Amino acid sequence: MEGVFASAWGCMRGRIFSIMLAIAALCVAGQAVASGFTLTSSDLGGQLTEKQVFSGFGCQGQNISPALKWSHAPAGTKSFAVTVYDPDAPTGSGWWHWIVFNIPAEINELLSGSGSMGSSQLPKGSIQSITDFGKTEFGGACPPAGDKPHQYIFTVFAVDEAKLSLDEHASPAMVGFFLNQHAIAKASLVAYYQR
Repeated sequence: MEGVFASAWGCMRGRIFSIMLAIAALCVAGQAVASGFTLTSSDLGGQLTEKQVFSGFGCQGQNISPALKWSHAPAGTKSFAVTVYDPDAPTGSGWWHWIVFNIPAEINELLSGSGSMGSSQLPKGSIQSITDFGKTEFGGACPPAGDKPHQYIFTVFAVDEAKLSLDEHASPAMVGFFLNQHAIAKASLVAYYQR
């Protein structure tokens, strides 16, 4: 009887090991697909410039969205979305500076100034929705004077839907909910600003 249990346990242990190997292989494959997805910008270094600073609320910048370019999107990408978020804003929930979604899958960059309201540089079919400035356009950095340097996280999402069923009135939280449901991969870069 003891031999039967030993044999059954050995067989089960072999299957468990095989399943674990298969799961590990899938995880590694998934990471490999997503790990090549990259976001870059010819306009951004470690610090934002006056070009990307808000014009208003005591800030005197040019409020121009930076050029963004992405590469190596994973298979299955049907559209892209771009967000800019400041987690250091003293609101308790951060601050959304820019939200663009339904960017066609054949597009791999946004030119400088694409985020201006009514810009002809925004790819056809793309939607800019409401930011925490209450506008449907890029809103630059404007941290409180004397505060620590704030992070501005620029993120591109590879999305598994060609069109999210949202419009320009969608709140940042609603867009975030949809993006987190449909993102295949995302790539980010961070720039800082202090005044």
